Amino acid sequence: MSRGRDLVTIKAMTTLDTRTRTRRSSGLLVPVALLLLAFVPVVAGAFRLTELAGGPEVTPENARFVAAPVPIVVHIVSVTVFAVLGAFQFAPRLRRFRWHRWSGRVVAPSGIVAALSGVWITLFSGRAETDGDALAVIRVLVGAAMTAFLVLGVRAILQRRVAIHRRWMIRGYAIGMAAGTQAFTQAPWMILVGPLDVPSKTVLTTLGWVINIAVAEWIIRRRA
Repeated sequence: MSRGRDLVTIKAMTTLDTRTRTRRSSGLLVPVALLLLAFVPVVAGAFRLTELAGGPEVTPENARFVAAPVPIVVHIVSVTVFAVLGAFQFAPRLRRFRWHRWSGRVVAPSGIVAALSGVWITLFSGRAETDGDALAVIRVLVGAAMTAFLVLGVRAILQRRVAIHRRWMIRGYAIGMAAGTQAFTQAPWMILVGPLDVPSKTVLTTLGWVINIAVAEWIIRRRA
């Protein structure tokens, strides 16, 4: 009888250990996936910073950035911090420590600066040839929404409403990470059809935001 109880205990401990390992691996899966999603825009931003720092030859593609480099530099740096540091905010183990709280004080302001600088670039730094009026309006609306979501998230945590804080921050982060998703929505078109034009860029860029927002809402409702 004692041997039977020992076997049951060992089996229970083994099951618990397996579940713990599964939770740990799944807890790391989300930050890693977000970092992979951020890889393309972060690398592209680093390339742009290197280009601007080296005094590039002015071309139609970079003329607007060379003429006014400060907004694009601010945008790239803030987006990079928001994307990379923000990915670790979704690690369950880190949320139990003060690191989550202190890093959040960097992530939220970085996201707000990224959103506002993106709006500034859209309104005052000129446009690429494939950027139409509709895309400009959408970018301004998305930037305003991202700013509002992050501000509401900060307000909620100051009021100690943790669940509401998480919802708004997930929404804000989803919008900020759309640049990574847009690489996947645009790449097939560019490979199969050719260079983007105004209509295709508008649709495929908007699709990136729609996908991210839809995933964010699914996550929020799944947790609820």
